[in-house]
Amino acid sequence: MIKRKEDTVLRVAESAQLMEFLIAKMGGMARSSVKQLLGQRRVKVGKAVQTRHDFALQAGDVVTVLSGRGNIELRHPKLRLVYEDDDLIVVDKKPGLLTVASTPGSSETTVFSILRAYVKKQNARAGIFVVHRLDRETSGLLVFARSEQMQHYMRTYWRQLVTDRTYIALAEGILDKPEGKITTWLTEDKRNAVVYSSPVDDGGDIAITNYKVLKTSADSRQPSEVMTQESDSRKLNADSPLYSLVELHLETGRTNQIRVHLASLGHPVVGDRKYGHGNEYSPIDRLCLHAKVLEFIHPATEQKVRFESPVPKEFNHVLA
Repeated sequence: MIKRKEDTVLRVAESAQLMEFLIAKMGGMARSSVKQLLGQRRVKVGKAVQTRHDFALQAGDVVTVLSGRGNIELRHPKLRLVYEDDDLIVVDKKPGLLTVASTPGSSETTVFSILRAYVKKQNARAGIFVVHRLDRETSGLLVFARSEQMQHYMRTYWRQLVTDRTYIALAEGILDKPEGKITTWLTEDKRNAVVYSSPVDDGGDIAITNYKVLKTSADSRQPSEVMTQESDSRKLNADSPLYSLVELHLETGRTNQIRVHLASLGHPVVGDRKYGHGNEYSPIDRLCLHAKVLEFIHPATEQKVRFESPVPKEFNHVLA
């Protein structure tokens, strides 16, 4: 268990202005950082919040610096704040946004760069640390740590902490079985950033995905329309393609696992340019993969926390 950060409680020994007192007591904190604390209503004298930097303190006063983040808001068209506390931040990202820059020194806007700017508005010395990633075109839930200690803990014990990771994908065609378990061994070729799948242990990392078909585009079609499909359900009729909405639960979290696994069944994720076997068409112009549920045991509280992101409406529109 990682201990949660506590509020800082300071006792005043002699008269002083609040600003000078905090600078002296908060480990040499910059004047601008103290002003941020005051502006965020994170400083209390006694039981009252105090925002004036020149407030006159008297001997015996108790000053409390709250560990919360005050009223700073995260505003970005491709990123929504779902949850935050002193240890973690959970966000919901839209497609088209990288988790972290692919090359050092890149100026591209990423989830990491947005969150870094956000936490530094709260505290100039604050940091943000990547726990796991989503592909650029995958939407949904991500968790970040607010300290290196928390990042290290979550990465080390990720499999033990995470109790549910559920994804929703729009897959090409109609799967042969309505539900099942995919187990293969995955090997990543670092030269071309492609992951290869083997049905037998070839020295790669074992990857396990459980899936369930929720709905197909055939459900809303007339029997005569469905019969026009080729006998092999894995092949799409170019004039009238079929799609499946699939729920996937990860037992492991390998790079590109879902994309590779669905492709190995002959039903790649719609819009997958890397594993789509040359069929890159997407009726909604995106990779149709979404991280819907993230549930884990919070390292600081040891309580289970669960976050859900709604399935993109356009996924269901394709099936109509």
